[in-house]
Amino acid sequence: MGKLYKFISWNVNGIRAVDKKEALKWVDENDIHLLGVQETKSMKNQIPKTIFNKEFKKIMASESKIKGRSGTAIFTDIETTFECTCPSVDILDEGRINEVHFNLGDKNIAFFNVYFPNGQSKEERLDYKMEFYDRFLNHCENLKKDGKSIIVCGDVNTAHTEIDIARPKANENTSGFLQMERDWITKFLSHGYIDTFRLINGDIKDKYSWWSYRANARANNVGWRIDYFYISSDLKDYVKDAYILDNIEGSDHCPIGLEMEF
Repeated sequence: MGKLYKFISWNVNGIRAVDKKEALKWVDENDIHLLGVQETKSMKNQIPKTIFNKEFKKIMASESKIKGRSGTAIFTDIETTFECTCPSVDILDEGRINEVHFNLGDKNIAFFNVYFPNGQSKEERLDYKMEFYDRFLNHCENLKKDGKSIIVCGDVNTAHTEIDIARPKANENTSGFLQMERDWITKFLSHGYIDTFRLINGDIKDKYSWWSYRANARANNVGWRIDYFYISSDLKDYVKDAYILDNIEGSDHCPIGLEMEF
């Protein structure tokens, strides 16, 4: 028997706002080994010390060059061997990536916490999103060539298939469900990566991780599954569970989880 590791990912849509709602206090009641949060909307030194009582051994934060935008952070008790913000992918310096490496069992893992760009605001941002996607895939592929196993968590900002979105027909011309964006996820998976939620839960429907604040979308479960845990295929047999924590509120997203035994 190996050791069970619990990874959690959550787009908090403003970590200081979440702190005021005390919406991360549930972390204290769970044995989480790594928490990745996206869209902190804060500089590194603005992350509140009061979000939970648990004292993780390592905190790594990325910040956008534009205050109040993007931002990601990792809280972990796992001993890291390498840390960076991946400037080869995040070329606009928007604080979108935490990359850490660590050893679990016999695996040398590159772990990514990523807030992928949203392409809805204008065509230039959609173009940037697609470029970001491809740069990220290339980076992961280069790490695999170096013998790394890959774990990716975060807000990918795209629902992959029709069962990942409540109203596919109404959104087929909306960024986040455009065919080119969905095709990229298919391409990513074809390079030997696995959507862990689908690995464990199959084609279950009506399970989402994001809901608009408009029109009672969350209460009516009119949502999108745009938050993911991906793994490289060599880690498939280590996965024990993958789930969506849609009972936890405090953001327009909910947390997602992955449990692996090494």
